[in-house]
Amino acid sequence: MEELHLTYGLMGVLAAILALVSYGMRQVPLSEPLVALALGVVLGPQVLGLVEITDQVRDVVLLEGSRLIVALSVMAAALRFRASELGRVVRPVLLLLAIVMPLAAVISGAASLVMGVPLALAALIGACLCPTDPVLASSVVSGEPAERHLPGRLRHTLSVESGINDGLALPLVGLALVAVLPAQTLGAAAGLLTYQVLVGVVIGIATGALAGWGVRRATRNRELERAPDLILPLLLAVGVLGVAKVAQTDGILAVFVAGTVYNRMTTRDQREPQQAIDEAVNRYLALPLFLVLGVVLPWAQWVELGPAAVVFVLLVLLLRRVPLVLTLARPMRLPKQQAVFLGWFGPMGVSSLFYLAHSLEQGVTDPRLFAVGSLMVAASVLVYGLTSTPGRKLYARSAGEAAS
Repeated sequence: MEELHLTYGLMGVLAAILALVSYGMRQVPLSEPLVALALGVVLGPQVLGLVEITDQVRDVVLLEGSRLIVALSVMAAALRFRASELGRVVRPVLLLLAIVMPLAAVISGAASLVMGVPLALAALIGACLCPTDPVLASSVVSGEPAERHLPGRLRHTLSVESGINDGLALPLVGLALVAVLPAQTLGAAAGLLTYQVLVGVVIGIATGALAGWGVRRATRNRELERAPDLILPLLLAVGVLGVAKVAQTDGILAVFVAGTVYNRMTTRDQREPQQAIDEAVNRYLALPLFLVLGVVLPWAQWVELGPAAVVFVLLVLLLRRVPLVLTLARPMRLPKQQAVFLGWFGPMGVSSLFYLAHSLEQGVTDPRLFAVGSLMVAASVLVYGLTSTPGRKLYARSAGEAAS
């Protein structure tokens, strides 16, 4: 327990330091998660050896930390655009969820076979890596540079997709777990997963509507002060996550649905101040988790994977998403430049860490799950952290040239 508390202390102090130098960090082509990950590597046992975290503490921190951060992040994604504008991105989002996400799981799982992992474990790895991370995606689609360089429909599509597919990845992970842990029958697992998704949606609708009604009433009667008004979506996200967990449902999906309903029922004046604090939380609350990830990266196990690990990373980065989105560009009604951008920026991050930790909690003991999964997440943080700012500028330049 003392080690867990020391870990919390380290996470909080170093994240606060990173937040204090946030303006300077925004001036360099490095994302905050990448800096936090690198700092964790430096402080960890592979370099300075100042911090060591046991596997038991690692699993607790990654599971509960990623669960909370993803919930807050999908709430921010739900509030980023007016709910009334959702209709303009329904087509591309449905195609991304129904076609791209499942195929991304298949491609990622198939790529892991080059390292000799069993087929069932490969399916689980692919399922854990298929969702687009809302935390890393937020750094691409939110803020003044994104608003200046990227069209609103493109940013809206990526925000909604990253908000929804984090919850909808649960059925894919659950079914893969049946293959790895065959203690449960496929029929029972399918029934449980259906319950988790459907009841999660119901909880999200009910709690979002109740929160929206409460804000309307409090605003009308002038009972809502500014301080609680600012953090209300965060409180809603935590509350929905807790209710969904008690009901043993899909908490991440429930939070996004609640945020969307709440968005629909509140005015723009009520949402905008909340969006500011949500984005701040989205940017900085995740930093401690990436720092811990840097400390616990399994370098020795990566070496054991051999050169095939590099092939795996390249295959996932190049094939998991880009060819699929380009193929669907016409049905999604996206220009080629937007399809390339949307295909490339589908990062793996906190949501994948959550499903990796969830799988470990469910009883998966093969160390290759965390080794392969963490390798891909670390590579994703590195690659997308280096390419997000240049990618936005390159898109703006190419779109301008195409228009001329």
